[in-house]
Amino acid sequence: MGIYSKKYTFGKYKKGLRNKITDVKGVKVGHVTLDSGPIKTGVTAILPHGGNTYKEKVIAACSVLNGFGKSVGLVQIEELGTLESPIIMTNTLSVGTALTASIKYMMEENPDMGANSGATNCVVTECNDGVLNDMRGLHITEEHVIDAIKNASEDFEEGSIGAGRGMISMNLKSGIGSSSRIVQLDDEEYTIGTLVLSNTGTIKNFRICGESIGEMMYNARKANKKEEFEKGSIIIVIATDIPANDRQLKRIANRASIALGRVGSYMGHGSGDIAIAFSTSNKIYHDSEKTILNTKMLDDDKIDTIFNATVDSIEESIVSSIIHSVTTKGRNDKVIYSLKDNLSNLGMEFEI
Repeated sequence: MGIYSKKYTFGKYKKGLRNKITDVKGVKVGHVTLDSGPIKTGVTAILPHGGNTYKEKVIAACSVLNGFGKSVGLVQIEELGTLESPIIMTNTLSVGTALTASIKYMMEENPDMGANSGATNCVVTECNDGVLNDMRGLHITEEHVIDAIKNASEDFEEGSIGAGRGMISMNLKSGIGSSSRIVQLDDEEYTIGTLVLSNTGTIKNFRICGESIGEMMYNARKANKKEEFEKGSIIIVIATDIPANDRQLKRIANRASIALGRVGSYMGHGSGDIAIAFSTSNKIYHDSEKTILNTKMLDDDKIDTIFNATVDSIEESIVSSIIHSVTTKGRNDKVIYSLKDNLSNLGMEFEI
């Protein structure tokens, strides 16, 4: 889905067929959404490929851009450079439940795991949705997490859905956003797809393709112009079919900070900003008897194209998470307006 606009192009590279992270072959995304009264939360699961991720690991890396977060599983990605589980997104206080559920799912898929075959490194990421959601109620269950994994598909919704149901970015309603880019390398086309759980930034700094829409909205306010600080977080997932090693994926993940700067985030003290990148090109087989493994990798001198396209895709994904979200009334009757409704309330016209 992403954003299709003549006015805002988000870079020069061609977009994928769906303009979603699932344009990378094999990647799937699933949601479970809880939406009842003060309960505004959910789960989003990203599957790196359609097989058994424990038995067929993918090369991966992570970048902790600002570490005010409670994610699980990043240490082993950093050390070993592989991803061997779905990536789960949820609210901060449901990380424990999501981890237990993910482990149970992986044990069901791998009866030997934890007995004769070691233990899996399950990855769970989070953002704090406590403004709109009754987070202390611990409403996410293990079944919700497993359902999100099992319901994953190539087509999925963006905006106030799944883990994004209660999220807020730039003081506007946000949630899940995704996009993709096609790049040409050695006469072959490759895909870069990104997905964000966006819960970051302040309205005054919000920009779309360099246009200071947030400052215009801030200045149009008649009240409540107090200084605002970033307290939220953002989880950024980058998938690609480009052959890349974990060092190169780390460098790609590091560039997520540039996309954050483009939309107006300065990664404030209280913001947990995490990027995870993986490539589906090389698989590491858990049961391999080989000592020496052959893997392809990108020529470092040709990596700038990937940097550029990745930043464009993440920028669009963040804006898409806002564009596709809806005005929401949550806990304590708190209302967070969508971009469209906020503009309307201020008497402003702004076409995407």
